[in-house]
Amino acid sequence: MEPDHHRPARRRLLTGAAALAASAALVPFTAAGAAPSRRTPHGGAYPPVHQVPASPANFTAANRPTQYPVEMVVVHVTQETYADTLALFQDPAHKAAAHYVVRSADGYLAQCVSERNVAWHAGNWGYNTRSIGIEHEGWIDDPLWFTDPLYEQSARLTAAICDRYRIPKDREHIIGHVEVPGTDHTDPGEFWDWARYLQLVNDASWHGAG
Repeated sequence: MEPDHHRPARRRLLTGAAALAASAALVPFTAAGAAPSRRTPHGGAYPPVHQVPASPANFTAANRPTQYPVEMVVVHVTQETYADTLALFQDPAHKAAAHYVVRSADGYLAQCVSERNVAWHAGNWGYNTRSIGIEHEGWIDDPLWFTDPLYEQSARLTAAICDRYRIPKDREHIIGHVEVPGTDHTDPGEFWDWARYLQLVNDASWHGAG
């Protein structure tokens, strides 16, 4: 997404997190529509996610991984608030959406596009067909948005995705939007802690298999 220079104060957003969570208290589902504790074939469990569907105009219906293999995870930063990001994904004129959005304050996870469908998140059709896109609430020039809950819940999600599709948990297969060929985006930016994130992904898979 394009940078928004009229960002709200982060303190105000954090103090409103409890109200947001209460208002969005939907029945949780996993990516496959099963109970949140369902394990993938390789041990990892999806964290609870909540369905906030994107407009069908912002993704391509498909039958993955049969139609297209799922081979990578693409990490994004929203450059918008969590609420505004969801609103954009529900706007048919936006012409973009990711599979998931992670809220900064508490790691709350929204699923906007089913993993079987091709979300328009990477700006490259080949990468879109072969990847899962995860948006993280925040701005690339402000590391305070990258909270412990955001890293931890996102890592649990990425670990479960990797386990489900047999994706190696490394930087060749868990990439930033900036690494997608042809993109003009720079997210997740210099303040995203890749070493920490990859460690959390691998730790989540190890614990999930126990």
